[in-house]
Amino acid sequence: MSDQPVPADPRQLRAADTDRDRVAELLRQAAAEGRITFDELDERISRAYAAKTFADLEALTSDLPGPGVSAPAPAAPRYQPPDVPAGTQASAISLAILSGTKRAGPWLVPPAYTAVAICGGVELDLRDAKFTAPEVTIQAFCLMGGVSITVPEDMGVDVSGIGIMGGFDHHASGPGAAGAPHLKVVGFALMGGVEVKRRPSRQELPSA
Repeated sequence: MSDQPVPADPRQLRAADTDRDRVAELLRQAAAEGRITFDELDERISRAYAAKTFADLEALTSDLPGPGVSAPAPAAPRYQPPDVPAGTQASAISLAILSGTKRAGPWLVPPAYTAVAICGGVELDLRDAKFTAPEVTIQAFCLMGGVSITVPEDMGVDVSGIGIMGGFDHHASGPGAAGAPHLKVVGFALMGGVEVKRRPSRQELPSA
């Protein structure tokens, strides 16, 4: 599990040692062909091994012919408006009173959703959900109960809310990948709590 922000520009992703080695080899080949001087080779190799991002590495080979080292292509957007028959209404509330309720799997998530837990618990799993809008707001209301929200690792999350003798967990807050849906969590918790956690999609989990 990772709570690290994912850059919107893949060129700003961190480069690995293997990427630096590949650039160094390309530079040595360019020097052997007479495209750059040996002084330039020394200077560029030093910069290659000090590079932090793909953008830093690309700058070292941009004036050389042939393929250099490029950042990975961005993943396909997770937000895909689902094909649903006209008039289909997505459920907009989960209610748990002295009980528990759970939504998971490929369920249809509307732009605004309400979760109410009174002496009970609500679990919302968004990892395999279908989103009807690029931004979703979940309003969570807890009274001596809890709301647990599981999101995919590439989703942008913004958690806020008011807690009295309770609270909202902000650990999962952070930007997501380009094209992924964004989640806002707001609401009120009295002697209860709202937890948001990042987990890999079930499709990405290794089979037993």
